[in-house]
Amino acid sequence: MITFQYKALDKSGRQTKGIVQAMDEFEAVRRIRENCPVITEIKEVKDKSGSIFTRDLGSGKIREKELAVMCSQFSIMLKSGIPISRAVHMIARQTEDKQLKKALSSAGEDVEQGSMLATALERNCKGFPVTFLETLRAGEQSGTIEQSFERLHLYYEKSYKNNEKIKSALGYPIFVVIVAIVVLIIVMVKVIPALAGAFTDLGGNLPLLTQLLIGISNFFQKAWPFMAIIAVVIILAIQLYKRTDKGALALARLSLKLPVIGKINVLNGAAQFADTMSAMIASGLPVNKAIEVTANVFSNIAMAEDVRSMVPKIEAGRTLGASMRETTSFPDNLKEMCAIGEESGALDETLDTVGEYYHNEADNAMKKVISKLEPTLLICLALFAGFIVIAIYLPMFTMYDLM
Repeated sequence: MITFQYKALDKSGRQTKGIVQAMDEFEAVRRIRENCPVITEIKEVKDKSGSIFTRDLGSGKIREKELAVMCSQFSIMLKSGIPISRAVHMIARQTEDKQLKKALSSAGEDVEQGSMLATALERNCKGFPVTFLETLRAGEQSGTIEQSFERLHLYYEKSYKNNEKIKSALGYPIFVVIVAIVVLIIVMVKVIPALAGAFTDLGGNLPLLTQLLIGISNFFQKAWPFMAIIAVVIILAIQLYKRTDKGALALARLSLKLPVIGKINVLNGAAQFADTMSAMIASGLPVNKAIEVTANVFSNIAMAEDVRSMVPKIEAGRTLGASMRETTSFPDNLKEMCAIGEESGALDETLDTVGEYYHNEADNAMKKVISKLEPTLLICLALFAGFIVIAIYLPMFTMYDLM
């Protein structure tokens, strides 16, 4: 709902002012004139939720888990015959996410005033993904909103579970690396300087391995400010380059060509394309509109540009398969399966199967990387720890002779 502030003359001719909520200015004028025939001024009250002091913490994109649960609730309620406006208010009361609760409550009022649900949700919260809104809008237009919510539930549940798998797989290696860095800093900053001072006071000659360790420690102690500055400059330069259209596209293409990570990125992109297109087409969207929405979903700009380039070709009468064959970011199997699904008339089902295949492929590729990464980290840590232990214990025998 939009809030309007107005000044008007009531039926007795007295000046009055107030605020009213309506879907648009015409609706606001109609509601005001029920009590005040003459309106002297009306203006929209600007939303100040963007202020850091007034906006809800954590506002922004709505989490996939919350979307999956909400879509499941909508699907069950609408299939049970509950009106949309009532279902919106019921789900708003059950939702724990403050941002989603606020959006649903406001959207419920808009729906009661005659607004479409997709339009009401889009108006009251900018955090809904374009995939969600377009699928829902297509379902409302075709009269299959229950099925749209069911498909969205499966889509976001699958996406959430896959993301959780990736986070879980990367958790242990990241933890090991962080611990190794902390131990390295403590050893280099505290242990090695104290050891070097003890040997210097005793006047002994240190073994070459120990001298090397002390030299590395001294280098890091003196050079760490410069190294930190260089790291910050490199990060800032990459971020600034990434903000340019040319830089963002170049980095996106590079991420698809990296030795190991590149393959995983391509597989995830293929799965994302298949899942999104399947949901869009099953909801009744034409292929060109489904392609346009899918392009907006990608986080990788190179893949998004590849998908977006297919829109004018499809609108010109070319098939999806033929348009996909001219892209460079997607696997050949995906292109061929899209062509086969289009020819057979079961494109949404084919894409759903292909999406599951590429999710499994990406999951297996990630597991292989993790299975190789963990022993590699352990070997590196063992070599590093062994080097430090030997470098510290070798001069111990000399120290006893000097004491």
